Amino acid sequence: MSKIKTIDQLFVHEIADLMSAEEQLIEALPKMAEAATAKELKKAIEMHLKETEKQLQRLEKIAEEIELKASDKKVCKAMKGLVAEGQEAIKEIPAGPVRDVAIIGAAQRVEHYEIAGYGTARALAEGLKLKKAMELLDETLQEEGETDKKLTKIAESVVNPEALATA
Repeated sequence: MSKIKTIDQLFVHEIADLMSAEEQLIEALPKMAEAATAKELKKAIEMHLKETEKQLQRLEKIAEEIELKASDKKVCKAMKGLVAEGQEAIKEIPAGPVRDVAIIGAAQRVEHYEIAGYGTARALAEGLKLKKAMELLDETLQEEGETDKKLTKIAESVVNPEALATA
């Protein structure tokens, strides 16, 4: 990150980071859906996978607009860690409501990271007067917030009560 000296370079860095995060998530979500036992959770994760694919396409449009180079691409270490933690929970916790609670927790940590990243990128786009990028980032930011709310609803209405009933 030491070669970042301007706000334009920071914006390119943020878009590259988000692209890597979404690519990693596209790989991880099918495993999470497969590991989930609550049908509402499984369905929500599968729907978010389709949404994530569209979000990556939006980022690719922005990358094209800002002429993001291959050398600007990187691996998002934060998402790598978040995905690894989620996979660890899946391996260590037997299938059932407790694992579903852990999956929701892992998914919400991912959503919160993405909300922070998209919020930052959107603010930078606005400051740089990149109207189209700002609109695309805002659309994704809204989706991430809705996914977080949906996961909370599934946790509170279905998964948590089931897990607590086994305590």
